[in-house]
Amino acid sequence: MASQTKPNHHPFFLIQFLLFITMFSLTISTNVVALTTTKEQELDKITSLPGQPMVTFSQFSGYVNVNESHGRALFYWLTEAANHPQKKPLVLWLNGGPGCSSVAYGASEEIGPFRINKNGSSLYLNKYSWNKVANILFLESPAGVGFSYTNTSSDLEDSGDKRTAQDALIFLTRWMSRFPQYKYRDFYIAGESYA
Repeated sequence: MASQTKPNHHPFFLIQFLLFITMFSLTISTNVVALTTTKEQELDKITSLPGQPMVTFSQFSGYVNVNESHGRALFYWLTEAANHPQKKPLVLWLNGGPGCSSVAYGASEEIGPFRINKNGSSLYLNKYSWNKVANILFLESPAGVGFSYTNTSSDLEDSGDKRTAQDALIFLTRWMSRFPQYKYRDFYIAGESYA
């Protein structure tokens, strides 16, 4: 009996398709978004970080459930633009690996608003931060990376591009419900390496 092989669909096509569907679904609604914050936003608001200098921009962080039955949730950190955030685009930042933390590396060592002093005692402003020109959404993905988690051990064994893309789609849809003021912004996805 001859063995049959499945067609090898490139995983990046699936990721691109899912992200296209996400962006399309986020832009077809014509409802006017209120400029007020939601209760969930207030719960996620960061008033300050340890050792943080005074800032004029808002920050939010928290979890978005992407699979309730598995207890899988992705962690995000949003740093709004330093000036006129309501007029600036939203950038989703993903680090590579897979397995590299977007918060511990991308935000803290590269494009985030703060850098950590050499002695680790405080933060200072990053003069090259991307939040000078955009609102930056750092996503810890897939589950198991950084602060993102799952309560189902098998999720860590059979993680892959397909599930990572599906979780990202669910995350973006639910995050946009929590932060509706970003639904109609210009939206960019950026990252490095395998992001």
